[in-house]
Amino acid sequence: MNEGLPEWGKRLLQAVGGVWTLPNTLIGILAGLAGCLAGAQAYWSRRECALVFRHWPWGPGGAITLGMVILHTGADLDGLCMTYEHRAGRCQHPRVRLGDHERAHVYQYMVLGPLFLPVYLLSGGVSVRNPFERAADRYAMQGRGWFPGVG
Repeated sequence: MNEGLPEWGKRLLQAVGGVWTLPNTLIGILAGLAGCLAGAQAYWSRRECALVFRHWPWGPGGAITLGMVILHTGADLDGLCMTYEHRAGRCQHPRVRLGDHERAHVYQYMVLGPLFLPVYLLSGGVSVRNPFERAADRYAMQGRGWFPGVG
């Protein structure tokens, strides 16, 4: 995120983004804490810039990001997954690291803050049509381009 900035500039932008997306993060924390009652475990991931709840007990598998919180059904975010376009049969992509994909969503939340969820849902929700999902996949494959239309 923001490769041309000095380290203090990156940290400042992350702090501002963290405050901006705080309403989403609070929803994620509440969902994560509910999961802790059923065995989920929380830890801070500096790599993902997020509080991660692993072994989150609900959902079809994989992960969901809410602000600076990642709810993950597995043990860690190092697992490989298919991109949305690959899964939809549009192309052949290599598998990507799940944590890299979810980190892109953390960055997207930092930019759009409380606007992220409505914009995400209006953009197609959890589907290959959603430019936020395609941007997250691009970031996971290439390490850049985490925001739609940029990269």
